[in-house]
Amino acid sequence: MDSLAGGVTRAAVWTGAGTAVREVPLPAPGPGATLVRVALATVCGSDLHTVSGRRPGPCPSVLGHEAVGRVVAGGPFPAGTRVVWSVTASCGDCARCRVGFTAKCERVRKVGHEPFAGEWPLSGAYAEHILLPAGVAVVAVPEQLPDAVAAPAGCATATVMAALEAAGELAGRRVLVTGAGMLGLTAAAACVARGAEVVVADPDPERLAVAAAFGGLPDDGGPVDVALEFSGAPSAVAAAPGRLAFGGTLVLVGSVTPGPAVPVDPEAVVRGWLTITGVHNYEPRHLHEAVAFLDATRDRYPWASVVAPPVALAAVETVLVPPPPGLLRASIAP
Repeated sequence: MDSLAGGVTRAAVWTGAGTAVREVPLPAPGPGATLVRVALATVCGSDLHTVSGRRPGPCPSVLGHEAVGRVVAGGPFPAGTRVVWSVTASCGDCARCRVGFTAKCERVRKVGHEPFAGEWPLSGAYAEHILLPAGVAVVAVPEQLPDAVAAPAGCATATVMAALEAAGELAGRRVLVTGAGMLGLTAAAACVARGAEVVVADPDPERLAVAAAFGGLPDDGGPVDVALEFSGAPSAVAAAPGRLAFGGTLVLVGSVTPGPAVPVDPEAVVRGWLTITGVHNYEPRHLHEAVAFLDATRDRYPWASVVAPPVALAAVETVLVPPPPGLLRASIAP
């Protein structure tokens, strides 16, 4: 990749033993690519999994995939446009892409999950700049949407939009959300906005208190029409089908690391006309929906209150740990 006027940028490189801020040539974007100056990046749970060893990934690499920034060069928008972007870079022509599963592209590359020593060193958002190759969806962000609200759109919020699409009609239905992290509270707010009654289950009382501010009522153990499982806890996954009323739907989202198999009663599924499905990542339409939803609810819910004040790029390592109570996302301002 050619350098952009011989310039350099800085990136926090995860080495497996810690992070090191390194200078990197500032690349000139090729056809279909976009170079973005990162304004704010939030720390997703999957990055914490990488750092803790629960999730395998290339090393060294530049982590970070939830972020907001401004276009420097290339892409579909003029320079200076404020944007968020998708987690995945898809090829657009494999069998999966052709049927609409671009997030599971057979040749998928992922923002914040590529080797630093490879052809895409600036793949992560824990850097002053990020290069978004062709195949990454880029969506403009309204100027009135604060950085701390916009940044999670590219992972947590868009994933929730995909989960809600899989759940089907929500108006007038009773929804159980298990796991009151960023995805869970986002799901609670989005379901309430679509006319559902939402109950939330989580073993952490402080997280339940946060979820209440986003419309989630305490779980009473009763039957539900829809269950959205974000925790990935085997006990929660195993219990969820038993909570479904006749014709109910369970959407599994949080089970993204290896774990024990859980029992499912096939007779209960058959006789109850139950649906059990899974969602991993999302399509570009879900990212557009995420930005629109956050903008529509920016004054209704305290989105920024669950994001910690940002640290500088050199302090990235200090926030690659679970955030303090009451907060769901750390943040970095490169």
